[in-house]
Amino acid sequence: MSENRSSYYERHIFFCLNQRDNGEDCCARHKAQAAFERCKSQAKELGLLGPGKVRVNKAGCLDRCAGGPIAVVYPEAVWYSYVDESDIDEIVQSHLRDGVVVDRLRTPPDVGR
Repeated sequence: MSENRSSYYERHIFFCLNQRDNGEDCCARHKAQAAFERCKSQAKELGLLGPGKVRVNKAGCLDRCAGGPIAVVYPEAVWYSYVDESDIDEIVQSHLRDGVVVDRLRTPPDVGR
């Protein structure tokens, strides 16, 4: 377990899976569910899941649609925009496993809805 013993999980990653039915762009239209499943599978394969480790969660709208698809890792509050499975693998191996932020995938701070 990490030094932050007040937290049940060392890291928590949330994937926006929001689906908009009004025609607006949304993470669900960019294969967010598949990315969530890939992340969970990769984290499980690497033995990263569980108390004191990592939790992979679904989320509703995170209100940063313009950068979508979006995921955010806490407690660092690092927002990611990803494109494909290799991006998800890099987030899992670099950030979730090794604690190293993947700068090239960071969502610019001014990107909102």
